[in-house]
Amino acid sequence: MNRQISFPLSKFGVFWIATASTLALITATSASARASSADQDQLAQGVAAADAAGDGLAEITVTAQRRETNLQKTPVAITVFSAQDLKNRQVLSLVDLRDGSIPSLRVGQFARRNSALVVCIRGICPASDTNQPARDSTVGIYIDEVYLARPQGLAAALFDLERLEVLRGPQGTLFGRNAIGGALNIVTRKPKGEFGLRFGAGLRNFNGYNGEIHLDLPRIAGIAIKIDAIKQYRDGQVSGVADGQPGFNYFDRQGLAVRARWEPTPALSVDYGFDVARDATTPSYLQLLAVPAVAPGGAPNVAPIVTIGFRRVNRTDVAVPQEPSIGNQFGHRLTVDWQAMENVSLRSISAYRKIDQSQFDNAVGPNTGGYRPNTNFSRYSLANANQDQFSQELQVHGKVGRMDITAGLYYFQESGGDDAWAPNSLVWNATGTGWSRLPSLAAGAENPFPDRASFAEATSYAAYAQVGWRPPILDDRINLTAGARYTHDERNGRLLKVNGIDASNSFTFTADRVDPAFTLEVQPIDNFNVYAKWGQAYRAGGANSRSLLFSSFGPETIQTAEIGAKTEFFNSRVRLNVAAFTSDYTNQQIDFNRNAILQGSLRTVNETVNVPGTSRIRGGEIDLTVNPLDGLTLAASYAYTTWNIPPTVNPFNNAVSQISMVQTPNHAASGAIDYVQPLADAELLLHFDLAYAGSISSGNNVITSPPTGSSVLANARIALTEIDLGTSGAKLEIAIWSRNLFDRDVLTARGFNTATRFETGVYNDPRTFGIDLQVRY
Repeated sequence: MNRQISFPLSKFGVFWIATASTLALITATSASARASSADQDQLAQGVAAADAAGDGLAEITVTAQRRETNLQKTPVAITVFSAQDLKNRQVLSLVDLRDGSIPSLRVGQFARRNSALVVCIRGICPASDTNQPARDSTVGIYIDEVYLARPQGLAAALFDLERLEVLRGPQGTLFGRNAIGGALNIVTRKPKGEFGLRFGAGLRNFNGYNGEIHLDLPRIAGIAIKIDAIKQYRDGQVSGVADGQPGFNYFDRQGLAVRARWEPTPALSVDYGFDVARDATTPSYLQLLAVPAVAPGGAPNVAPIVTIGFRRVNRTDVAVPQEPSIGNQFGHRLTVDWQAMENVSLRSISAYRKIDQSQFDNAVGPNTGGYRPNTNFSRYSLANANQDQFSQELQVHGKVGRMDITAGLYYFQESGGDDAWAPNSLVWNATGTGWSRLPSLAAGAENPFPDRASFAEATSYAAYAQVGWRPPILDDRINLTAGARYTHDERNGRLLKVNGIDASNSFTFTADRVDPAFTLEVQPIDNFNVYAKWGQAYRAGGANSRSLLFSSFGPETIQTAEIGAKTEFFNSRVRLNVAAFTSDYTNQQIDFNRNAILQGSLRTVNETVNVPGTSRIRGGEIDLTVNPLDGLTLAASYAYTTWNIPPTVNPFNNAVSQISMVQTPNHAASGAIDYVQPLADAELLLHFDLAYAGSISSGNNVITSPPTGSSVLANARIALTEIDLGTSGAKLEIAIWSRNLFDRDVLTARGFNTATRFETGVYNDPRTFGIDLQVRY
């Protein structure tokens, strides 16, 4: 039996979701058609009349300026997903945002691995491997205002979220480090101080299940405590690996968070948070898409048992050993808020986090090198990474006359290391019809363990300030904001092993920076805000631990000019936000890979270089939300991104290479329909969303990373909620859902090997679906 449909919902469950979602779409379309048949005045009257019976679109609060503000009055391009939005799309981890639900945000995998993510905003993406201790990402990722420096650990399960904010464009003034593309601001729910209990469980196909408990305890001695526990499991989606392992694209996540809030006076609050998480994952499977008619050197192209073609497979051709990658992390956070005076508040944020991550990847199997009789194959990448970080931030927020002031001091320190080994694990027989296990991994190794190892540490000091001023003209409808951030960065590291031999290569990096930002806001009429802004941010230099010499590279800088408008019409029934931007990207960091097959080595070797001159990125975004009828909400978003990167010399062959932007399509869009229908003793919730993305490149090199092709993916959810259980006010929710509802095959990565001329690719998840139950007291 096909394991994909082994869960009892099977095709009937998917049909139910598709049918209900279609009905919701028909309802929305017919409502829109009726509205469009009237003239603009009639539409305004109709919407205003509907508003009399409802509340329109809810106000959205964000913390993009390090304090709570209204989304529509914040001059930053922001996408916000509420807790309900995340639930509707079954976003259990940041990995699930790979489907493009937020067009300007692109989430990818490093080298097929679910244990380290590549996060991009507006085309600003890290070089191909941020999986190293001596380099940084391009997007600042924060959980409860604590910066997460490493891509490892980002695929862990998300605890009880209040909202997720995507801040588009450089955030170099107010947000910690290396936010040249933007920031991902994750906000969790705080303790309420009164008893509350939510627990839920769910089943999904691929033998998956999940459970969660969220417990709020009554305030004792002025202290409120909240406890969150989660468990998420799914078998692999590509079976056939050796040793009874769970297969490719498997996960097993679990975590515990404890949060406490003490409010000794109305002016003082102290929040402490502790969380610990463990996630076990396997990589996505690398498939062989196409091979040349004649292999280089006259060798046979592929073994007879290997599958070739552009379609997603659900079973491997060769039973490779594949151990899950294990990530363990924990952290502490202490936040103190003090309303020192009526218009002055102080905040201290102290945090410590630690990550230990193994990364085991045998996803390539027989699919990257040509078959030769009785030779070793199946390169098994075995890597480990560890990191610990401490950060301290002091903030002051104040209002003096017509000025709003935000200022702060920031300190960040981290240290970490990595090691890796890449032996072969299998050997072909004489005909390519079978294989056998090598007696040990050492038997298939080019070098002793570890092949490479490195260590790095970084320290950063910063001071920032931002002042907004409303001049006493035009009824306070103009606001001028200026800000700057001073940063002092220090980084050093050592390459400990090269090709299995002790090494002593080292590097140091030091920089002093001032990055300014300016914004002009104008409100010509109520509920219509326009802004123009210019800002600068930078990403520190570092070194590449995959380099044979631990070669260093310099910092990169981005300057972005942006204009935008945030508007609401028809008594908050229509919300339209638009932005257009242009970014000058100086000394962009780019990775070049040595062709391992051509060089006769299993080790991946690459060098990072700074692109000469200036890359330019331009784009625009539209976010539209409409509430035409009570209970019905329609949303649509669109992002256009284009770029021009100067040709760059490949350090391995001195050839001039054309460079592409990673993970970023020219056109991306998403849409969603949400409908709430009150029933006698419950509520019916219908959700359907669709995401489109144009073709992307999974690497910077145009030749070795050909375009993937466009994609259209859909998700859906139906829920009966607020079902009264008649026991102490308990409420029940029952939901069925599906991701990739129409089971579309989409390439998320595509590669071309210039030595073997093999073309390989990674596909997205097949259709997943399930049922969830939740009880709330």
